[in-house]
Amino acid sequence: MQKEVGSLIIGVLALQGGVNEHVHHIESIGCKSILVKNALDLSLIDGLIIPGGESTTISKLLKLTNLDSEIIQKAKQGLPIWGTCAGMILLSKEIENDENGHLSLINIRVKRNAYGRQIDSFVAKDIINSIDSSEEFPMVFIRAPYVSKILSSQVEILASIDNNIVAVREGNILATSFHPELTSDLRFHKYFIDICIKNKFN
Repeated sequence: MQKEVGSLIIGVLALQGGVNEHVHHIESIGCKSILVKNALDLSLIDGLIIPGGESTTISKLLKLTNLDSEIIQKAKQGLPIWGTCAGMILLSKEIENDENGHLSLINIRVKRNAYGRQIDSFVAKDIINSIDSSEEFPMVFIRAPYVSKILSSQVEILASIDNNIVAVREGNILATSFHPELTSDLRFHKYFIDICIKNKFN
């Protein structure tokens, strides 16, 4: 398993947002990382993380670089993709009060800034069975969305806080409202890397 982890290259979309924290976690686990800024970068990776930031800004830059269509194509070919916070918004099929879709890669509807302003940020802890059923996982929410509706039976709910869905998976696409990269806990990144290993070697 360690050999497989070491052979992976995980990309972090580096157009805007919290890139470095994801890179740190990826490399702490033993994977190689690459900052994804163009189609060539995208062609080199075994998995892609879309970090938190300003979803509108990232979306504009994706269109400007033509990376949006490249990412959609890679996703359809099976590339594992994980979006955190703004990344969840970009991946979602529908956004409340916004007719403009972005990447539309996971069958969910999201509510943007569902938890209020930055001053309303908070940390919650709960068991996420898909990650580890024995110990709670710390979840950092910063101007976070949540999933207001599941649009397909293929979407698996991984975590909910106060009856609001905050982590989902549909096949090779993973999305979280919260920021695992802002904690010292590596378990969610390991979960994503395990998806990447299975996709590459199985």
